[in-house]
Amino acid sequence: MSDRIVLLTLTRIEVTHLADLVRQFADLVDSTPTLPDPAIERLTPDVYPEDPEASREFRAVTRADLLRRRAHDARVVLDDLARVERVEDELAPVDVSLEGDSIESWLRTLAAVRLVIANRLGIVEDDQDHDPDDPRYGVYDWLGYRLEGLVQAAEQRDTA
Repeated sequence: MSDRIVLLTLTRIEVTHLADLVRQFADLVDSTPTLPDPAIERLTPDVYPEDPEASREFRAVTRADLLRRRAHDARVVLDDLARVERVEDELAPVDVSLEGDSIESWLRTLAAVRLVIANRLGIVEDDQDHDPDDPRYGVYDWLGYRLEGLVQAAEQRDTA
């Protein structure tokens, strides 16, 4: 835990799109689906793959709390994004201030959103080939790029 601030520089349009993605993610983890959702399954994987019954029991006990924590993390990210300075130029850089433990919420949320997108796109391995012209993969790759930058910033913050 550190009181140091991490500044994440994005363009105004990136802030808008990221907020939309995180809002959709929050809606997903806040909802009670009538049918099983493979993305939710991927966010709450089997802890005992060799014992389906034990995995099912563990999931029944922990899933709601895990999804509640994911929704809370998403709200932290949305709150940070809501504080970003409003500028007219959508390509103008803006700083997102991540204070205290909010970087942890950002790391967990971006990783989870990326997992959901990977599930929707059928990506099983991170280095899996995909269509470079499909914009959905661009979002997946962009999230990975931003996640990597935040991991580096968190490591630097923690060693400083």
